[in-house]
Amino acid sequence: MSQPLIKYTLTRQGRQPEWLSKDSRAFKGEHAAPANKPGKLPLYGSPQDTIFLGIGAGDPDSDGTPDGYVGKIASKSALQTYITGIGTAAGYKVVTPTVTGVSTSVITGGSEAWNPPLEYSGPGLTTTTSDKVTSTGTGTIQTFNASQVTKVVVETTTASGVSTNTTDTPINADPASTVSSVTTSDSVGIVTTTNPEDVETTVKTTTTTSSFTYTDVITSTSTSTSSTTTDDVTTRTDTVTTTETTNYVTDYDYAAEATRLWDIHQAINS
Repeated sequence: MSQPLIKYTLTRQGRQPEWLSKDSRAFKGEHAAPANKPGKLPLYGSPQDTIFLGIGAGDPDSDGTPDGYVGKIASKSALQTYITGIGTAAGYKVVTPTVTGVSTSVITGGSEAWNPPLEYSGPGLTTTTSDKVTSTGTGTIQTFNASQVTKVVVETTTASGVSTNTTDTPINADPASTVSSVTTSDSVGIVTTTNPEDVETTVKTTTTTSSFTYTDVITSTSTSTSSTTTDDVTTRTDTVTTTETTNYVTDYDYAAEATRLWDIHQAINS
């Protein structure tokens, strides 16, 4: 009995259909895609508004198809075309985390130097930092666009004069990330109030929002601690390793994915 590669939705109860293949090699739930076309009246209602790829337990009956059945994909080329269409619309890409920087600091000192009492006058801690070892990955570095409030200026005007309070907030990005394409925009709000003594107060708030692009880099640190004791003197050593991980983007290989799924289909039906 043929077990075809099919497009399907969940059942009206939101479950995987019972008529999917039970073969241990079979797949289901692959390459989810919206079932309804943007700007059109929906053909499918929730929870059946997502189409998946899977292996059916048999060919559909010519007299009718079961709940959730959408269609069959009959060739490898048709499968690749279908996946390519879904992936292009969804922005498929391959993101590979790559360690691009490692540096190490070794901090050494006696036990008292780590937690010195008030009267301690002995030697302090010694820190030795290695040069950062860098590398690159394959593809292009992933970037994101973001915006945040970076400055707020509050100007208060009363009969006695003007006072100004400024709050600056640095752009929130990883220390190893590269920030670029920074643009700013200001919004101004003015509120005037009068107290019971007819004293007027005007508060002018200028909010600066910065829009920017930053590279997808994550910095992490780990610390290992060891101790040695010689002649009743304990020396503690902390090794702090700082790692920079950069996410690189490469193109999604639609042909390879089509081959992977079609080979499973062929193996089941051989």
